[in-house]
Amino acid sequence: MDLDFSNQHTESDLDTLHTLLDSLLRPYLKSELSNLRILNLACGRADETGVLHRILSPCAAELTLIGVDIRDREIAEANLRWKSLQGAQAAFLVQDASKLHQVDELSQPFDVAFMRHQNFWNGDLTWHRIYDQALHSLKSEGLLIITSYFDREHFLALQAIQSLGAKLVHTIRNPHSRPLPDAPGKSVDRHIAIFKL
Repeated sequence: MDLDFSNQHTESDLDTLHTLLDSLLRPYLKSELSNLRILNLACGRADETGVLHRILSPCAAELTLIGVDIRDREIAEANLRWKSLQGAQAAFLVQDASKLHQVDELSQPFDVAFMRHQNFWNGDLTWHRIYDQALHSLKSEGLLIITSYFDREHFLALQAIQSLGAKLVHTIRNPHSRPLPDAPGKSVDRHIAIFKL
């Protein structure tokens, strides 16, 4: 698979994300599940697919990963990049994440819903609907995981998701988050949070 990321920092950012997520998720992962389903929302090119695959594939005999985004070009790239994942099935759909209930491929519940760099500040009502759809797509013991670029955005997202009935089980400030020079106060995967129903 071609992992030639366009941004020179992407690979090291993903290594940092892997280290944090792996340690955070360990207490919540059951070993030897027959089938583990992951929903990656607003995934864009789904750069984090390799990270999710490495962490979660040892926990299940069969791993299914479905990514959703409204941008055609990014989804086309994700489908090309991740068409072959050892021991897993991956598919990426052009779809509005606030309308997941309308998609047949998403009708079976998921063990994990993941949103990297959610953008609550950019249309809070839309993101409120996306969070609600994500929570409704989960199994009863499912996990919702988000990462955020900004402190304030993360705080607002935590409030919104908890107002929908999810329980915050962990939130952490990434000590190795890479600052973005074009946006003061913004850095890659600055915060990570995990919720349960």
